[in-house]
Amino acid sequence: MSGGAGLGSRYWPEVIEVLRAIVPVYDKVNRVISLGKDDEYRRHAIRGRVMPGDWVLDAGSGYGNMSRTALEEANGDAAIVLYDPIPEMLANVRRFWGDRMPSLSSGIFEHMPFRDGAFDVVLCGYSLRDAIDLKKAIAEMHRVLRPGGRLIIVDLGKPDGAFKRWMVATYLKHFLGISAYFAAGRVGLKFKTLYGTFLRWPKNAELESMLAEKFSKVVFDKGMLDGAIMVAAYK
Repeated sequence: MSGGAGLGSRYWPEVIEVLRAIVPVYDKVNRVISLGKDDEYRRHAIRGRVMPGDWVLDAGSGYGNMSRTALEEANGDAAIVLYDPIPEMLANVRRFWGDRMPSLSSGIFEHMPFRDGAFDVVLCGYSLRDAIDLKKAIAEMHRVLRPGGRLIIVDLGKPDGAFKRWMVATYLKHFLGISAYFAAGRVGLKFKTLYGTFLRWPKNAELESMLAEKFSKVVFDKGMLDGAIMVAAYK
């Protein structure tokens, strides 16, 4: 099953319920299952692509890990909006941001409550794979970017080559749950739903083509046997 359209309206609620349940351990387990490379990949994708004075939308923000990295890149001079479908995620933001609270908004990728061209940068850190309708999500991100704006994606990759794809699928299906369990106990086992997300996620070349339909330039970098992607798409 190669997927490519997103999670769909039937599977999406199940994934959201899992994400809601793992709010307290999300960052800890994400670090373990990415083999400690989650922050490295965020920095790689953002480096040189967020400037001082930028307006930044962190889409599927969680606690705002991507936007904190972006703020560092902008030397502390950027306006940040955290946007997530799970209010419980946003409710935990203050303990990570302290007194410097970003703006908060809750909703889905496919229907964003922002005007056309509102942002210089849209960030998607380990979140785009949870879109209900991937093409609509990409179109909305394109819409809210100004001309010359950047969409920056860090996420699970689905290798184009059959052997690498099998390797990544095997890890997600059989070993990810074990790692997550040791990191967070029984609640970590809920991360096994990531395998179902992987099945519905497009292969890397397919995702690159989808982005190229809307954006003028797409830079696509990969890591971990092509099972991790760092993407910049320019409007």
